[in-house]
Amino acid sequence: MTVHLARLLVLAVIFVNGWTDAPNAIATAVGSGALSFRKAVMIAAACNFAGAALACLCFPAVADTIGELVTFADPRPAAAALNAALLSIVLWAVAAWRFGLPTSESHALLAGLSGAAAALGAGAAQLSAGAWLRALAGLALSLPAGVSAGRLFRRLLAGRVRRPASWQKGAAALTALLHGVQDGQKFLALLLLTGGLDTNTSASRLSLALLTAGVMALGTALGGRPIVEKVGSELASLSPADGLAADLGAGFVLTVCSVLGLPASTTHAKVSAICGAGQGADRRVMGQMAGAWALTFPACGAMAFLLTKAMMG
Repeated sequence: MTVHLARLLVLAVIFVNGWTDAPNAIATAVGSGALSFRKAVMIAAACNFAGAALACLCFPAVADTIGELVTFADPRPAAAALNAALLSIVLWAVAAWRFGLPTSESHALLAGLSGAAAALGAGAAQLSAGAWLRALAGLALSLPAGVSAGRLFRRLLAGRVRRPASWQKGAAALTALLHGVQDGQKFLALLLLTGGLDTNTSASRLSLALLTAGVMALGTALGGRPIVEKVGSELASLSPADGLAADLGAGFVLTVCSVLGLPASTTHAKVSAICGAGQGADRRVMGQMAGAWALTFPACGAMAFLLTKAMMG
């Protein structure tokens, strides 16, 4: 029963990720007026599905890194710990969405797993130093690399692109595709982990990837308008050319990290690329986002720790 609950919670996290994280991919296209919100959401849903479905064939290293983060000695406490970690992600993401703040489910995942592992103790859960270094490297690089890439593409595109709004539609679709590649692999790893807790499970990696893609696309299709407005309209003033530069900058960061097998935060890559490519970033909005990001690790880690203790008690 505990393992079945873990699978349901993984699907809930995937749905919430599509609902609250994928809108970052289309925020610039909506904010600059290149796409309407509803049309952008449909494009993002389709591209998220494609990215998550194809990633298991093209970029399996991201899922492998997440799957190696924690090794559990016993299936029963492992399932309880995983449930606690996943529930902390869902609660945190929904709370942030309520205030229109984009948060990184990637950071929340690392925080939840670390908090749950700490609650079990060293004898029941072992952390892989190599996998954690790869994961932290990818997440830490998202912010500075996004800012630099956004600035670089703004300079490269200045006065050289005709009808940037048309190009931005394709760039938004590409960003959504890459979000599916990155986050689809992270949560596919969790589905594979729950399969490892139950010897009766025989689902293939491809079938689980398709399930992940479908649930993520469904969450995206419902839209995350508060986050789209915060990122695309309130964070910085974006012309179509600025929005295109931000999309290409974020896409570049996500592609490099995917090829290298480094889990990256779509939220951090996109928001930082907007700050690099946009004009006059709003410091108040930046402060709100930075505050939410700073609280993600301690909040999710603490929730997962306490929930694990409660479930094991």
